Amino acid sequence: MKGFRSKLGMGNTPKQDQSRDPQLEVQNEQQSTDQSETPSAWYTITVDSIRKGKNKMRRRLMIAAGGLVVVGGLIWAGNHYVTANTIPYYVVSVKGQAIGTILHKEELQQLFTTKRAAYQKKYPKATMVLNTNGITTTEERAYKAQVNSANTLKTLDGMLTAYAKSVEVNVDGKVIGIVKDQKVIDAALEQVKEKYTKKAESAKASTKTSTKAYPKQVTGLESVTLKQKVSTGEIKANPNKLLSSTQLAKVMTTGVESPTTYVVREGDTISSIASDHDITQEEIFANNPKIDEMAMQIGDELTLTVPQPPITVTTFEDYSEQIVTEPSVEIRKSDSMREGESKVVAQGSTGLKRIDYRVTKQNGQMLREEWLGQEVTKKSSPKVIIKGTKVVQGEGSGNFIWPVSGASVTSPFGQRWGKTHKGIDLVGSSSVMAADDGVVSYAGTMTGYGNVIIINHNNGYETLYGHLSQIDTSTGAIVEQGQHIGVMGNTGHSTGTHLHFEVHSGGAIQNPLGYLP
Repeated sequence: MKGFRSKLGMGNTPKQDQSRDPQLEVQNEQQSTDQSETPSAWYTITVDSIRKGKNKMRRRLMIAAGGLVVVGGLIWAGNHYVTANTIPYYVVSVKGQAIGTILHKEELQQLFTTKRAAYQKKYPKATMVLNTNGITTTEERAYKAQVNSANTLKTLDGMLTAYAKSVEVNVDGKVIGIVKDQKVIDAALEQVKEKYTKKAESAKASTKTSTKAYPKQVTGLESVTLKQKVSTGEIKANPNKLLSSTQLAKVMTTGVESPTTYVVREGDTISSIASDHDITQEEIFANNPKIDEMAMQIGDELTLTVPQPPITVTTFEDYSEQIVTEPSVEIRKSDSMREGESKVVAQGSTGLKRIDYRVTKQNGQMLREEWLGQEVTKKSSPKVIIKGTKVVQGEGSGNFIWPVSGASVTSPFGQRWGKTHKGIDLVGSSSVMAADDGVVSYAGTMTGYGNVIIINHNNGYETLYGHLSQIDTSTGAIVEQGQHIGVMGNTGHSTGTHLHFEVHSGGAIQNPLGYLP
């Protein structure tokens, strides 16, 4: 202690030392001691403080981290719970209007499949298509969403409709029916064609009659065509509206217009009535099969409008007909017998001639008949008659010539349009000649015939020349065979320029082809 003090310079002041407070001295000593030890003590305190602070901070961080872990766990658990209970579903809408919800799209497809099958079963003859246009689904997600698929599907089931996938049939732009597909149309068209080809074949034997019982034979059906254009287009239709092939064929062959009754007036002819009503003479005859223009009277009723089916089937049929040819008459003149007296010295015999035709028909009705040619299959032998030549003028020889040069037969003798065609129609040179000597018994107009000439040959025969455009003789005139008497025309009941030629024997009509060379 003395040494510590001597070092501090305190040993030379003993009085002062005696008067000091011992406690203060101790403090001073302590202070001195502390001062002498200051660097080491400060360092120790600082390190400890830092260590204590770090530990405290570590404890706080650990507490905070633990809290975060707990909070994070709670958040994760909550999110997991919400996610686990969030349900995906689909909102079903019809034309933009929501009608309910479903869990799976497959439920909707299953409903479509079931509904489509039900419609197909109900309409087995149609191709049914479910109308799903406007039905949409939108995916949604919601916590514990309340989804009622059953109610939604039930509601939608009541709203679902279907249509038949079909084909619309148009004839010249006009709809005549709706069918399942093109196969039905093809089958119907075949039925229509078959109807008229069978009808034609069954009627062929009775279309024309010859002078003897030799029916017309069919040599072939040249072709069958449809006049109108048939077009189609796919549409959606009510399955109850679909036609079968048989029903469509009936529509195609059934007229839709109602017949109109016309009362014959003074001065009427078939030609004038047809012209006034913008129809053909053939239509009038087809709808009035019992009409005889020659016997038509004022007040008679005619059905003018023939129901027109939407489909016109045109057939071209070839015919071959055997007709009996009468024996030619060989006249041997004798001036020892009076004119008008005769004597048969050889009866002669008949022959056979085959005539070929091509007939054009529309829906079974004959439109025109074309003469294709003829061939003699059995020659006839002439009938020989001796006739007196004593001063009798205007008497024919009985041997007729063709009344026009270069003649072609456009319509033969026999049945036509349901009635008898009393003569033959010829085309050729426009000049009309007397077929034999005779006296003109009538030259003027006659109903149906237009301008007409009738020649009495004063031997039991008469010939008639109709539809003339010009008459170049007069009643009472004596004409010779080959003499010009008029000009071919289109007057009266006529469908074109031609000569209508008839032969009458004893007042009965004859087939002129049996008397012409």
